[in-house]
Amino acid sequence: MFRIFITLILILFSNSGIAKGTNVFGLGIYDVKFDGSEKNQATDIRYEFRSNKSLIDIGPEEDNFFFLKPFFGLEYTGDSASYFLTGIYVEDNLGDLFEGNKSNYFFTPSFGVGFYDDGSGKKLGNDIQFRTSLEISYELKNQNRIGISFSHISNANLGDKNPGVEILSLSYHIPY
Repeated sequence: MFRIFITLILILFSNSGIAKGTNVFGLGIYDVKFDGSEKNQATDIRYEFRSNKSLIDIGPEEDNFFFLKPFFGLEYTGDSASYFLTGIYVEDNLGDLFEGNKSNYFFTPSFGVGFYDDGSGKKLGNDIQFRTSLEISYELKNQNRIGISFSHISNANLGDKNPGVEILSLSYHIPY
């Protein structure tokens, strides 16, 4: 199953190798709960490659919010859990979105699917997991960005149990 997933990622991104994109490095808290009920909290380390090449353009050309772009990445926790995923994201300048003028703030929601190995960490009930993320980032003068994101990983009831996990991360983006 894992080999099939890696093969699909390579096929999907084979023509994106020359595309410009962004490397995103993140550090966060895995299994964060705001009510104090977390049981398997761990450090979460994340890497994503976000391609600037649009897969699907929906809507008017001047509104880039509807340009679906691919990403792939991996996450690793202090409990040896690993997650390899691919998906789509959209990105919008918050100034354009709310005021009509560009700002240094960006909003990036994403959705992905991938292969999860729980290591000695939280058991999520299936090897296939889905991740949704919401991120706000700030563009620095050198065009790198710093950001904060909130993600949820779940098997969408594909397994007998579906505890899910939330991750709060800080990230650093390096475009090229």
